[in-house]
Amino acid sequence: MSSLKLLPLAFALMLSACTKEPAKVEDVRPVRAIVLDASNVGMQAEFSGEVRARVESRLGFRVPGKITVRKVDPGTQVKRGQVLMQLDPQDLRLSQAQARAALRAAETTRDLARADLKRYQELRGQNFVSQAVLDQKASALAAAQANVDAARAGFAGQSNQASYASLVADIDGVVTAVDADVGQVVTAGQPVVRLAGSGGKEVVIGLPEDKVDSLREMQDVTVRLWASPDQAIPGKIREVSPVADPATRTYAAKVSIPDTAPNVKLGMTARVQFASTTDTPQIRVPLTALYHDRSATSVWIVENGAVKLVPVQVGGTSGNDIVLAGGVKPGQTVVTAGVNLLKPGQKVKILASEAAVSGVPK
Repeated sequence: MSSLKLLPLAFALMLSACTKEPAKVEDVRPVRAIVLDASNVGMQAEFSGEVRARVESRLGFRVPGKITVRKVDPGTQVKRGQVLMQLDPQDLRLSQAQARAALRAAETTRDLARADLKRYQELRGQNFVSQAVLDQKASALAAAQANVDAARAGFAGQSNQASYASLVADIDGVVTAVDADVGQVVTAGQPVVRLAGSGGKEVVIGLPEDKVDSLREMQDVTVRLWASPDQAIPGKIREVSPVADPATRTYAAKVSIPDTAPNVKLGMTARVQFASTTDTPQIRVPLTALYHDRSATSVWIVENGAVKLVPVQVGGTSGNDIVLAGGVKPGQTVVTAGVNLLKPGQKVKILASEAAVSGVPK
């Protein structure tokens, strides 16, 4: 019985001895890589912003009142001097009529004082009145004339108040917002219409506090619209706020663009790109491309589908990239992701081959 139990085990051993071992599959590791390029472009940065008008007005009435007429809507193109809104002018007209009546009364009093002075001058010439009485009449005329001047100024001021019942555009432009409507009672100076001037446009961005000083002096500024990324518009920093925004801790910067730039509309999203040049070409790689082995810094170079470790000399930083001062040359392919999982001679498959970081990003 014991020999019969050993037969299946012996049979299994014979089968396993006859089975061939499977061929080993070569390990090919996927990586990301870039092709190195040398460029004179040094520091570069990019920030998102919004297209705004260089001149933006928040218009309001100079007198309080109730809005009775609204003549514009958001998006309306207006000309300088065009009426935008009107207040109920009744109270202002009554005040103007009151000031006019006060002026007429003062003029009547002055004319009477002038006639009295003339009569008393004739009486004085005949020595019927004293000089003191004549001086009193002259003083009365001067006081009456002063009252006329005051009443005239009051009438002119009230006339201006009456004209303030109409809100007019102070520049050519487009209405961007209307903050009040017919029937609403507004106070003097309360903004009711926002108007963007039709002149120059600019892009407003926020600069981080660690780069505001270096970016302020850059001359190579390019603006690209999100709607037209292939259109490069030259820009120029016009103004940088001296105070950081309390919420974002960034410094507001205004980048002016030419009036002739096509397809630029208010409110569009734009990218402002800064770039500086160096005296000698530089090779730059992302920080993720560096491999630290003991005390040496290296990169993985891809040649014939395999990688080899090449020591490099780091020359500094440029934005978020590392400048390589030696060890590599333009045209070589460098691994940028997965460097810690490789070994010399490792076969790799490049998932995405990107252009080297040089020039202004597209």
